[in-house]
This record gives sequence, C-alpha cells and structure tokens, in this order.
Amino acid sequence: MNEVKNPKKPLIYYYGIALLVLILFNFLAMPYIMQERVEEVDYGTFMTMTEKKDVGEVELQDNQILFSNKSGDKVYKTGILNDPGLVDRLHASGAKFTSEIVTEMSPALSILLTWALPMLIFIGIGQYMARKMARKAGGQNSMMFGMGKSNAKVYVKSSAGIKFSDVAGEDEAKENLTEIVEYLHDPGKYKEIGASMPKGILLVGPPGTGKTMLAKAVAGEADVPFFSISGSEFVEMFVGMGASKVRDLFKQAKEKAPCIVFIDEIDAIGKKRDGQLGGNDEREQTLNQLLTEMDGFEGNNGVIILAATNRPESLDPALLRPGRFDRRVPVELPDLKGRQEILQVHAKKIRVDRNVDFLKIARMASGASGAELANIVNEAALRAVRDGRKRASQEDLEESIEVVIAGYQKKNAILTDQEKRVVAYHEIGHALVAAKQTNSVPVQKITIVPRTSGALGYTMQIEEGNHYLMSKEEIENKIATFTGGRAAEEVVFGSITTGASNDIEQATKLARAMITKYGMSGEFDMVAMETTTNQYLGGDSTLTCSAQTQALIDKKVVELVKKQHEKAGQILVENREKLDELSRYLYEKETITGEEFMKILNS
Repeated sequence: MNEVKNPKKPLIYYYGIALLVLILFNFLAMPYIMQERVEEVDYGTFMTMTEKKDVGEVELQDNQILFSNKSGDKVYKTGILNDPGLVDRLHASGAKFTSEIVTEMSPALSILLTWALPMLIFIGIGQYMARKMARKAGGQNSMMFGMGKSNAKVYVKSSAGIKFSDVAGEDEAKENLTEIVEYLHDPGKYKEIGASMPKGILLVGPPGTGKTMLAKAVAGEADVPFFSISGSEFVEMFVGMGASKVRDLFKQAKEKAPCIVFIDEIDAIGKKRDGQLGGNDEREQTLNQLLTEMDGFEGNNGVIILAATNRPESLDPALLRPGRFDRRVPVELPDLKGRQEILQVHAKKIRVDRNVDFLKIARMASGASGAELANIVNEAALRAVRDGRKRASQEDLEESIEVVIAGYQKKNAILTDQEKRVVAYHEIGHALVAAKQTNSVPVQKITIVPRTSGALGYTMQIEEGNHYLMSKEEIENKIATFTGGRAAEEVVFGSITTGASNDIEQATKLARAMITKYGMSGEFDMVAMETTTNQYLGGDSTLTCSAQTQALIDKKVVELVKKQHEKAGQILVENREKLDELSRYLYEKETITGEEFMKILNS
C-alpha cells in the first residue's frame, strides 16, 4: 500500500511561525531580560547609600523600593520596612522621587536585543523551513529561494540502471546512440581524426515508443551524470526566470562534464517564434537563451544534449540547424520483430508459462507502442492473479490485448435474443467478406461478448508479417470488410441498426484518404488535396482546395464507399448458407477462433 503523505504546506506557513516566535520574544523574553538588569539588595545597603547621598532616583512601590545610584548606571531594589523617617532622609540626601525608574539599556544593546537578534531568529527559521521544504520536494529549490535555478534531476549511478539491453525494438535508434556512448568512453579516437560529436540529438516519435528510456540507457551505458528536465519546467510566470534556469542548467552541466543533458518535451519552449504582438515573451526569451547556450560551449567538451518531442514540425528552425541539434533520431512504432522483443523484455519481469508464443502475441498487437506492450504484459499478470494462478498464460496475454483494444468484458450486459442474433450476423458479415477477398487479413477471433468500450462484439484480424505498403485493391477490400456488418443486416433482416457507427467512420476515413492523400482517384491524379500535421499525435488533416473541389471529393467518397458496400452485399448473398451456419454457431458459442471459422467455411 502506498504511504499517504500529508499535503505540503506553503512557505508562508513557515514564515508565519517565525513571525509568531519574534512577537513572543519581544513580549515575553525582553521583559525578562530587562528585569535581569535590576540588582536586589538588603534594606541596610539602601540606608547606607542614602546616608552617603549615593541615591539618584527612587520609586516607592507598595511591595518594594526601586532606586538607582547617583550616576544612574545601576538600578537596585529592596523590600519595604516600617521606617517613618524614610521620606525625610531621602529628601535630605538629594534623591529625586519618580513614578518610574528608567531601566532602559544602552541604545546599541537595545537594538541588538530588540531587533537584530529576533530578525536573525526569524530568517534562520525561515531558511531552515525552506531547505526542509526543498528536500521534501525531491531536491528542487523552493519557490522563494529557487527562482532562476534549474530544477534538473541528476540520476545517480545505480547497479540497476537502464542499459541498452533493457530497450528492445529500436535497433536503428540504439545504433545511432551507441556512437555517443563510444565517444564519451573514448573521445581520443574522434579527436585524432578531427571529428566532433553532435552537440545535440533530437529523438522524435509517437508517445510511448521509449524516447526517455533510450536517453537514460545512453547515460547508463556511458556511466556519466544524466541531467533530466522537462521543457515545461523552464516556463515561469516572470519574464527572464526561464532564461536564468537555462543558464544554471548549462553551468551545472559544464561542471559535471562529461555528462548528458536530457530535455523532455522540448516543444514546450522550442516552438517557432511567430513575432506576433503580445506573444509569449517568457518562452521566447527562454528559447533565445537555449540557442545562445548551445552555441556557447565548444564541441568535444563532453556535454551532449538529448531532447525528445512528438511535435518536430512545431520546433523553431534556429533550434534544428546544424551546430545545435545536428542529428535527428526517429523512434518509431516497433515492427513485428521489435514487438516480439519488447514483449520478451517485459515478460522477464513476471512469471509466464514456457509455452507462450510471443510471435503470435506480437502479430495480434499490431500498431502497439512499447508502453502499450508493457501494459499488455502487466494486464496478463493481473489477470493470472485474479484467477488464482502463479503464472501468466498465452490466454492471459491474448485476453489482455483484447482489453487494450476493446476494454473489459461487460458481465452485466444482457442482450435480447434478437439483438444477439443481429450482432452475430453483423460480425460474421465482417469475417465472411474478409475471408472471401483475396488480399484481406486472416480472421483471428470473432466474439459477440459486449465490452466496456461500447462494442457489442468485434472481429479481430491480424497481419501475418510486416506490411508497409497497401495497394489500391487492398484498401478497397478493407473498406468492403468494414461495410460487411451492415450488409449482413440488410441481407438477412432487411433492416439496419446503429451497430455499424464505427465501421462507417473507419470506411469513410479510408476512402477519403485514398482520394485526398494517396492519389488513388482518376479525377485528381497525383494532386494532394489535404495536408497532415502532428503526424505522431494522430495526424490532423486539413483540406487545401476550393469549396467546389471539396464538394467533388465528398461525392467521390460516397461513390467509393457505396461501391464497396454493394460488393460486400453481393459476397454475402452468394454465400448465404455459410453466413447462416456461421452465425448460428457464433450465437451458440459467443466466441470462436479463426481456425473454427475457416473449418466451417471450407467444410
């Protein structure tokens, strides 16, 4: 169980405590210090000093007598006795009667005790509390005392540090970065030929592909200090604070050289400067300082700058020019072999059965990133624990992929018999159209068990190997497969349902891409009709054509989807007996494998 930590108190809380101590000191301690200056004597001494006319001022109180000597530098007190002639004797001695003996100390001592000492206590308590707060915050400087200082975390050398062996599926990226490690180990062989290492290396790729882990692996292999900071940590409220943090970071890096400085999400400060009035002055000043610092240190001094982003197109050109970020290392989604290796790396952290086929799991997890594959392995381990088993099985891994794709099974979702029949025909319609087309992906699994994502069923298709290109025919077949579910409803029931909403969205997206991006329409030849930005964050498409052309594109999209929809319906009509037989089987079993499907289809 995680420890529940108390919320951190603001710095003003601690200074409030210090102020309270200061007030209590002045009201309680100072009177006591003043009182210590009054010397207590017996009544005989008082009478002797009176006879010698050595009494300067005297105050007769109800329970004591306060008096000072002639010079006034000492104050005494004594008790009250029955002495009727006391007032006359005091008057004869030349003593002055007063209602308050002056007990003030010297001005210098008064300032020291009243102001200087309490202020020192106040500042000391504040500094102590600030340092204590900074330690609790993980070594970061407090807001009041840490303005302008870098919050970079230094990863200390550890026996369990990340190495290249812990990073799988990114062989090309590791090969690029291995050169950096060799340079940090033996810079002499590079200096001998006159070569210098890149000052900066930019890691670009989709989220979850392991950019940060690769940077840590470089530091682990090189066995050097590793400064890590996020780009957003440079951005401050006050103009100039971010630039100060950049200066402080590079100052620390030069002191620790050779070392690696890693800036995650550098697009937070490295965006293009647009020059618009009222722009973000703080961010632009921080970027300018970063550009200056990257120009300010010489090559071969042992400071390597690594940065990561999934929005490279938004970075300022001045940041990407040679001499600053000299090299760009793509960290893409892993291929089939890479997915298999990543699964095997993460499977070492849990107990798995020996007969697990990681290649099959990798095929089923097509398009998954490294972080998603790690999550799949963890989900499999959690499922094994829920079932009371000591090891994760092949079934656990396959089910965890379905959890990532479609969510958990909905145990309380009860479909009516009619809805169940409709969903069974819908899913078999997808699978049958896919199987009867030459270039379609084989069917892996068909289920009509509702999932938490909202899907009442789904048909899983997997790639046999790496697939980097798609022909026009393959895309058309894929569109036909998407429309197969709705076509089955029309052929069998003569009506349609809302179950095809996601199929319609996917088919439309593919058809539009064929026309606007891939140049697969005879009408527009090889003219791009849209541009794509944020390619690593899902890709936002924007049409770059006139309104008339957009209307023509919409017409072509409708024609293309309609043609494939009709083709799917024709395939199902020609194979109506198999459609009914497979749907009845799925209705009874609820989940069938690709092997069962093909066995019935080919029988």
